[in-house]
This record gives sequence, structure tokens and C-alpha cells, in this order.
Amino acid sequence: MSNRISKIPNDVQDRNSEAWKKLCEYVEYVAKNGLDEFAPREYLSADLFSQILTLPETIKKLKNVKKVWLYGSRLKRIPPEIGQMESLEYFDLYTSYDLHWFPYEITKCKKLKDSRISTRALYGNFKNRMGFPKLDHNPVRYQGDTLSCSVCEKEISYEETNQFWITLRIATDVVPLLANVCSEDCKSKLPTSPKGYVEYPHKGGAGLKQPSYEEWEAANVVKFTLEDLGKSVEKTKDEKPTFLKLIKKIWEK
Repeated sequence: MSNRISKIPNDVQDRNSEAWKKLCEYVEYVAKNGLDEFAPREYLSADLFSQILTLPETIKKLKNVKKVWLYGSRLKRIPPEIGQMESLEYFDLYTSYDLHWFPYEITKCKKLKDSRISTRALYGNFKNRMGFPKLDHNPVRYQGDTLSCSVCEKEISYEETNQFWITLRIATDVVPLLANVCSEDCKSKLPTSPKGYVEYPHKGGAGLKQPSYEEWEAANVVKFTLEDLGKSVEKTKDEKPTFLKLIKKIWEK
């Protein structure tokens, strides 16, 4: 993956295309029938699916969907409305190499517990530290003239919003999120990032200093040797330790 910082494109999708119209039709079908899986490739065909670069805002209607299958997509972005998919438990975006970030609103999918993402393609990933595009003078725009604050959900204009990058754990992956906030108070309510990532909400840009891989490793990787394992067994042999107790002792090291 390239480490070059590129401007984030807006208006990425041709909304008059056959592919887009059929995708919108599929969203309505899934919503109307209360289906619990969303797999647009199967409905559109591989050719039309390859023309989809974002998802419709109408995904907010998918209240019963638990699993989303978007493997191998060419998605460049996902709309904030994904936060209204209240039943979402799993999404698969593996090998969607053009998708570099997610909307902050995905944190509102409280049942989301499992994911499959090509993390090397994400901004700020610890493996390659891909640079974050600078948000000053380069705002990300969604469909429509207004949007909602990512924190308090107040409706605001693009002139009122303040956009920040923040990195958080979502399901089983750590991902970069774009937050639109309406005030300093809402900004202060953004969670703290995991250790080994930029700790605070930021604007991105070439001047942003990200932690090194070594710093991430020191904060997240527990190392032990066979000698350590032997010592742990020796210390606990009189206690007749269970396997779980042994692992706990190694983890505490």
C-alpha cells in the first residue's frame, strides 16, 4: 500500500448508473423483507458490484441485518447512516483495498462484535502507518447539504462542523474513523485511542507524527520465551495449575 497522502475524493459514486439503481433496489428489498444478511454482490452480479464505490444512505432502513458481506468491493467510503443498523453483528470488507477509513457513527452499532478488514489499507495502520489526509481545507462531504454531529446527532451545516480523525477498536479491528463534531464539548466526548496510535483527535496531514511500529509493539505485544514458560510451570507446580492459570501468569508478565 502507498504511504502517499492523497486528497479524499467527494461525489465518488455515479448515482444515475444501473449499478447504483439496482443497489438501492436491493436495499429496499432487504428492508421490506426483514432479511438479516446484506450481500449485494449476489444480487447485482460481480460486474455491477465493481461499480459501487459507496453505499446508499438508505442502509439506515436495514434494522434487522446482522451480517454484511462486502468482500472484494471497490468501496471508497461508507455513509454515517451505518450507525443506524442497530442489529449489525458482523461485517466482511476483506480485500476492499480502496476503503481507508470509516465514519465515526459505526461506533453506535452496539452489537457489532466481529469484522474482517484488510487493515494494511487503513490510514494510520501500525504495519505501515499510512498517512492521514489533512482535513483543513479538504472537508469530507456526504450526500446532502447538512449532516449530523457524530456525537450528539445535532443537525449541522458543513460550515458548522469540525472534522477530526480518531482511531478506535471496532469489533475485532482497530480502524481510523472520521468524526464530525459541532462543538468543543462534543470533541471532548470522543474516546481515547488505543495505545500505539495517535492518542488524540487530529486533523491529519504530512506533519502528523504517528507512533513507530516499535512503540506500537511495546504497548501491545506480550513476549515470552520457552524459558519463561518453564519458570512459570516450576513456580506453579505445587499449586497444580490449570492451563488457564498458566496462561494468566504468562500474560501478567
